[in-house]
Amino acid sequence: MTTAVDLPAGRRINIATIARVAGVSTATVDRVLNRRGGVRQPTVDRVVAAAAEIGYRLPQELQADVRPPPMRLAFVLPVGSNRYLEALANTIAQSSVELDQHNVRCRVVLIAGFNPKALAERLLQLQADHDGIAFMALEHPLVREAVGTIAARGVHVLTLISDLSNAPRAAFVGMDNRSAGRTAGLLLGRFIGPRPAAGNKVAMFAGSLSYRGHEEREMGFRHILAEVFPWLDVIGIREGRDDPTSNHELARSMLEQHRDIVGIYNVGGASEGIGRALAEAKLAHHVVFIGHGLTAETRSLLADGTLDAIINVTPQTLMRNAVRIFCNLREARAAMTGLEPVPIGIVVAENLP
Repeated sequence: MTTAVDLPAGRRINIATIARVAGVSTATVDRVLNRRGGVRQPTVDRVVAAAAEIGYRLPQELQADVRPPPMRLAFVLPVGSNRYLEALANTIAQSSVELDQHNVRCRVVLIAGFNPKALAERLLQLQADHDGIAFMALEHPLVREAVGTIAARGVHVLTLISDLSNAPRAAFVGMDNRSAGRTAGLLLGRFIGPRPAAGNKVAMFAGSLSYRGHEEREMGFRHILAEVFPWLDVIGIREGRDDPTSNHELARSMLEQHRDIVGIYNVGGASEGIGRALAEAKLAHHVVFIGHGLTAETRSLLADGTLDAIINVTPQTLMRNAVRIFCNLREARAAMTGLEPVPIGIVVAENLP
């Protein structure tokens, strides 16, 4: 164990300083720093600790020798045609250099979407060789039981984008989904403006209400419309499973049935399918359309005026916050130490990044 030492201002740190703090000879420090061997491991640890204490930058090779094994993290995401989730998966896969500074190794695990049994089974498989798992939760007893089993083994579990009720997950990483729904409702109501008493129908689309996040967005949206825009009538919600083809078919059918639609809110992904149906019905610039997730497809819809606004959190924000939480847990700190709530971004055509 080293003893704290106050160094005089401007004093240069050298081998003699490290030796004095570590309580060993300068020859021993020299052998450790130059990796010459012949020094017992406890003594090596004392020298390394002393050097770190007084701010001496260890050679990179020695840092690698004394660095603990990296934390093994899995990000479990549903496979499919949700472009935002694809962007998140790509961001994680391509960020190994950035994440190396945190001494973590991240992998993306893709599974079938909207299948709680498959999700629970995959989570249980991953617990054996991972220190932490982040996943987009489906609200289901099988998933809750799997999380309970994994957490009991000491593996850290985070929910990502959509949370899970009554489960021992360590933290949720994502926006406040109820607030996001209220934000979408406020934008849609303001964009539509005051209307006559009749014929003010608003439609909703979701990936699946099995996602608690999608359900919370719907609740927030409905509540603010009832509070602030009572002349707008929500005609129901259609679940397109974040698939462009499904959303296109559902939107086309809905627009044929309700020609007096004035607004659409898509709480999930695949807004491009709804945009295509609006274009085919020649309503692309007549129906206020609010969606989620900035992707190449939603950028185009914003730019041409089909989409009026996107509620967005960047994939980089989700990934970095998840990694910071895992690092906090590794160091036995509170999960949210040093983290701010995930901001709800609003993207329109005029502020496209």
